[in-house]
Amino acid sequence: MSSSRIRTGDDVVVISGKDRGRRGTVTRMVNDKIVVEGINIAKKHVRPDPNQGVQGGIEEREMPLHASNVMLYNPQSKRGERVGFKWLGEGSDRRKVRVFRPSGEVVDA
Repeated sequence: MSSSRIRTGDDVVVISGKDRGRRGTVTRMVNDKIVVEGINIAKKHVRPDPNQGVQGGIEEREMPLHASNVMLYNPQSKRGERVGFKWLGEGSDRRKVRVFRPSGEVVDA
C-alpha cells in the first residue's frame, strides 16, 4: 500500500492556480504530479498521422498539477483539508491510515 497523502481516485480541491476552488477526482499520478479529471485543461496542437489514424488539429488535454497545489476534500466539513498519518491497532493488526488533520477523522475506512 502506498503511503502517499493523495492517491488515485481521491476527491481533491485545487488550492492555487487558474482552477483554484474547483473540485475533481485524481485520475493518475506522475511522480509528484497528479492529473485531475476536468482540471488544468490545455490546448495541444497535434500533427496528423495517417499511419496511426490521428486526424490532427487542436485538442484539449488535462495536464498534470503538482501535488502541493491540491488538498483532499472532506465530505463532512465540505472543504479541502490537510492529511496526516496515524497508526491504528495493536501488534500484527497494526496499520497506517490517512487522517484529516483538523478533525482526526480517518480518510480510508
